[in-house]
Amino acid sequence: MTIINEGLDYHDLKGQIKPVVSVDEYAAKMGDDSDIVTLAFTLNSKLAGQDLVSWLELGYDFVLDADVSDGEISPGKYLVFVEMKRRTNVPYKIVELIKDMETLTDLPVSEWTVIVDENEHDANADILKQVITLFPKDYKDKKEKEEELNEVREIAGLETKQLYKDDTYTKNLKAMAGL
Repeated sequence: MTIINEGLDYHDLKGQIKPVVSVDEYAAKMGDDSDIVTLAFTLNSKLAGQDLVSWLELGYDFVLDADVSDGEISPGKYLVFVEMKRRTNVPYKIVELIKDMETLTDLPVSEWTVIVDENEHDANADILKQVITLFPKDYKDKKEKEEELNEVREIAGLETKQLYKDDTYTKNLKAMAGL
């Protein structure tokens, strides 16, 4: 039996990935959002997304799960979701992933943007330590405060803030439930 082992080679994802990663923009699939940090990368094809998913899952023991969106988020654009435990080392792990992806993308760390709470930040672990919620209890407290603020916004007739975007899995569940 012949086993074909195709992996990603040098610059295989050049021009295939947007140098932006969002943090906690989407709901976790592997557990509670308070325990899991979810990253999202945008790629230009589903095949490139599948290649990145394989690379992430095989190469990093701290990646709990990686998955590519079932459908396009816009024409020709797919998301790759990456989940890891919410720990103090998350900012370092994000920067590590981005640095390592340079061999695939030809994008140095300095060209990447990390979006946290709709704000753009440099891919720098010291900066990310200050803006990413690193402890499950802090995440729960932050979410509770936002939920309380949404109640006040709703009473005042103001637009509420969406606490996270539905991922494909959540959208499919809602569709099956008729919501």
